Amino acid sequence: MDADVSDSPGTPADPDRPDHSAGGGPADEPQDASGAAPRDDAAGTPKDEGDGPEADGDGGRADGTWSARPARGPRDRGRPWLRWTALAASLVVLVAAGVGWWLYRKLDGNITTDTSAAAELRAYEKERPRPIARDAQNILLIGSDTRSGENSAYGRDDGGSQRSDTTILLHLAADRGSATAVSIPRDLMAEIPSCHTDDGKATTKRFGQFNSAFELGGTACTIRTVEKMTGIRIDHHMVIDFNGFKDMVDAVDGVEVCLKEPVDDADAHLKLPAGRQKLDGEEALGYVRARKSIGNGSDTERMDRQQKFLGALVNKMQSNGVLLNPTRLYPVLDAATKSLTTDPGLDSLRDLYDLVRGMRNVPTEKVQFLTVPRRSYPSDPNRDELVQPAAGQLFTQLRKDEPVTVVPPEEIKSGDAQADHSSGNETSGDTTASPTPAPTYSGSNAADDLCGS
Repeated sequence: MDADVSDSPGTPADPDRPDHSAGGGPADEPQDASGAAPRDDAAGTPKDEGDGPEADGDGGRADGTWSARPARGPRDRGRPWLRWTALAASLVVLVAAGVGWWLYRKLDGNITTDTSAAAELRAYEKERPRPIARDAQNILLIGSDTRSGENSAYGRDDGGSQRSDTTILLHLAADRGSATAVSIPRDLMAEIPSCHTDDGKATTKRFGQFNSAFELGGTACTIRTVEKMTGIRIDHHMVIDFNGFKDMVDAVDGVEVCLKEPVDDADAHLKLPAGRQKLDGEEALGYVRARKSIGNGSDTERMDRQQKFLGALVNKMQSNGVLLNPTRLYPVLDAATKSLTTDPGLDSLRDLYDLVRGMRNVPTEKVQFLTVPRRSYPSDPNRDELVQPAAGQLFTQLRKDEPVTVVPPEEIKSGDAQADHSSGNETSGDTTASPTPAPTYSGSNAADDLCGS
């Protein structure tokens, strides 16, 4: 055999080294610094280079003798890919965490905290009702009618004054098995306590139109008026303006409604044909605000329309999996939080998420809407007054977290608590003669189809 050819198949010999494999040196003598492989038994089996301290990262000797390197197995060849995969996965996790944190901070920063209302309520803590039902939640939802800023497109800006266009008392049952939303008419006559204006001046206690409480004393005054009227402790409040509602409808890709007649209302920025159709945010806002161009023009009819539309919005969010899908939920949360003002107990995304999480399993038929029992105020037919004892019974049920039964108006029997938005033939405080164990109220639920099909 030629001296310059190694007897290891396919592996060239190092030309600068003596060829001991051809018999140039004793087999039982340790090798010198030339780096030839040592023997660990009498048969001359090469020692496993991967286990020794002189082995390099690839399993061969540190001196780089090719003949000493074992062949790579499948496991060895795959290790670089595993390392790259692990690195890529780590980068994805880091990027996702960074994006998630940025989105969280963005939504969290959208929310405006109403600290002044919290301070005002603390000052009157002794006057406020005590909570009765543990874990039940009562949240006052206020639709702001301010015409300043971006909302100036919906009416004349009268110096940025705020008005309560819609007020809803939302009761979440302690077991989160139901949610009851009670509309309080803005024209309802109510006892309004002495409150403080933005500049700190005290108003006079008065009997007047309900929504004047918000205009004069803001959220705190409205909360105290509701608590005085109902005896229900308000745990939290939310104020949302026109644009917030509009953007939420757009975020769920519109809501379907049915119109018996075409609508052309310049004041509400609304022009729609008759029949079933899907409204975008701008159209939806006009639809729930319109008063003279849809129905009989009464505020009663307008509140009924608002309740049914909100039910349809809730139904779409639940049936389309919006509340369970972070990708679809984000635009809704973004739209809501940008125009949302809350008390300090709900001013973080975590607080709102906990609230939504508690509601997402409520069956749509258990998300109920109704208006407080009321009738025309005798001194002014354009105002309302509470009907007793029906209103008192409703407030007691909510305060004690008892079930409230809501059915369509056509199913209300004469003598039930809210037939035609009044107490029917109930004229005294004695409720023992009621034909049903508990009053039944006229209203709707989120499972109802706005088109009745």
